[in-house]
Amino acid sequence: MRHASFIARTVFVHNNDVEAACRILNRILGREDILDQFRRTRYFEKPFQFRRRINFERCKAIYNEDMDRKIQFVLRKNRTDPFPGSL
Repeated sequence: MRHASFIARTVFVHNNDVEAACRILNRILGREDILDQFRRTRYFEKPFQFRRRINFERCKAIYNEDMDRKIQFVLRKNRTDPFPGSL
C-alpha cells in the first residue's frame, strides 16, 4: 500500500524529490481553484469581465448538471425500456 501523497494541505517530500512534490502541490491547488482565485485577485478584474466569468461559470454548472443527469439515466440498469425512443 502506497503512502498518502498529501494530508490536508501538507505535501510530503519523499527521497528529496522536490519537483514531484511541487507537481502534487500544483495539482492540488489547481483542483481546488486556489490558483485561479490567486490569478483573479492579482490584477483588477473589470466589471464586464467579472460578469462574463460569472455567467460562464453558471452556464457550465447547468450544463454539467444536465449531462450528469442524462448519463445517470442512460446508465440505469432496471429500466422498463432499455432503449427509450426506439421502435
